[in-house]
Amino acid sequence: MNTQTLFEMQKALDGHIESQHNLKQEDLFDRKVLALLVEIGELANETRCFKFWSVKPASEKDIILEEFVDGVHFILSLGIECGFEELETIPQIQLNEQDATKQFLAIYEYVQKFRVSRSKQDYVHLLQSYLKLAQLLGLNEDQIEQAYIKKNEVNYERQRKGY
Repeated sequence: MNTQTLFEMQKALDGHIESQHNLKQEDLFDRKVLALLVEIGELANETRCFKFWSVKPASEKDIILEEFVDGVHFILSLGIECGFEELETIPQIQLNEQDATKQFLAIYEYVQKFRVSRSKQDYVHLLQSYLKLAQLLGLNEDQIEQAYIKKNEVNYERQRKGY
């Protein structure tokens, strides 16, 4: 996955949104954190991994991928807010967890830890944890990158239409 390209695309989108909505002087960090938490919840809902009471299957893979990419947008945006967009690669970590529910909970913890520290190390851990979730969900980096590019275009279109 070409993280530099994704950071550049996200930075341009963020700038466009901030200009369109007159937010250049606003501190959007906490709003972006909350948006990320909501997106992670929407993703969990589509995977249905925690719904022990239901026999209904997870949503189609393309829906899960789109929800996953919504989280990528906010993770990238938070990294830009903190000046971490120079990350060229995200070091891979061993996938020990095989339970999506536990991985979602770990991601929520990493989001909160990063929210408090705003450190590069906690940001990288958040990214790594989110990419581990992608593996658990059967998503690869090429799929994520292509879906991100597609959703980025959708987000620009939404802004043009007054979303």
